[in-house]
Amino acid sequence: QVQLVESGGGLVQAGGSLRLSCAASARTFSQYTMAWFRQAPGKEREFVAAIIRNYGNAYYADSLKGRFTISRENTKNTAYLQIDSLKPEDTAVYYCAANQKFARATMSREYDSWGQGTQVTVSS
Repeated sequence: QVQLVESGGGLVQAGGSLRLSCAASARTFSQYTMAWFRQAPGKEREFVAAIIRNYGNAYYADSLKGRFTISRENTKNTAYLQIDSLKPEDTAVYYCAANQKFARATMSREYDSWGQGTQVTVSS
């Protein structure tokens, strides 16, 4: 497992942008598939995006394509989630997750390392 620390959340007006960061403790960060999930109040945790280990191919939840961009800097052991054109329905706690086993993984049970989450609140 690897320790993950998210940052970058906050209160933003609808239409604005945020970039979330996820700092990882792993020496072999490049070997981890990194993902972002989110959980809104009263709802289940949902997959947002992931970026595959090593070569960095990204994939997204179908319903969220277009406004979310996941990226990684292996030299900094950090993954990012850029969110543009924020909407009130994007309000949620955003979690960073990591796994070494599955290259393409969209289910939370496929990830064995999680951060504590960062709150994103979008006002209308």
